[in-house]
Amino acid sequence: MTSAIILAGGRGTRLREAVPDRPKPMALVNRRPFLVHLLDYWLAQGISHFVLSVGYLHEAIQQFFGTQYRGARLDYAVEERPLGTGGGLLLAQERLPDAAPFLLLNGDTFFAVDAAALLDFHKSRKAAWTLSLFHAPEADRYMGVRLAGNGRIADLAAGRATAGTTANGGVYVVNPAILRSSGYPAATKLSLEEDLLPVMHRHGLPLYGLAAAGLFIDIGIPADYRRAQEILP
Repeated sequence: MTSAIILAGGRGTRLREAVPDRPKPMALVNRRPFLVHLLDYWLAQGISHFVLSVGYLHEAIQQFFGTQYRGARLDYAVEERPLGTGGGLLLAQERLPDAAPFLLLNGDTFFAVDAAALLDFHKSRKAAWTLSLFHAPEADRYMGVRLAGNGRIADLAAGRATAGTTANGGVYVVNPAILRSSGYPAATKLSLEEDLLPVMHRHGLPLYGLAAAGLFIDIGIPADYRRAQEILP
């Protein structure tokens, strides 16, 4: 697994008061764009090719990074209109070089997951899609996940996570074939968590979850954006 898609196209409306003039993944954390922190971490995990799914103020991201970052190749899938996280993923996966499993990341979340361990788990379960999970410290912000004994997802987004429950951490391993056979055209507007994942779960596709204990920070709201300044180097 050497390729990753980063979903970096959202408008970041909840963060607007703290970051009014740039796309959310470019919000400065200790004087560096948040996206730099993400790329640095995943480069160290062995990812050498990134496809950035971009939309709102995408020029700022493209002008800053160009087509290479520290030796890694960067491609861009630009939304001509807002497609949501699911639609952005479908558009971006067309730029993947092969049929190997790839890493999928949220552009506003840092989750220190061991990529090799996540991939090994994914392969051992013959999963189509594997979610990294964490214990949500608060309710209503994250998708709740309930697992069967072998790690297969038994219940997905029956609402939202409640405080202290297992929740979706926004780092995934995905087999491209599951997207290519989804039946959704690339230009479809979809939410990853509200549409795409629940539909695949209802169809009985092998979705699995693996809990990770690494650092988790979501900069989607001003309070956590400020907390990121204290946590990330």
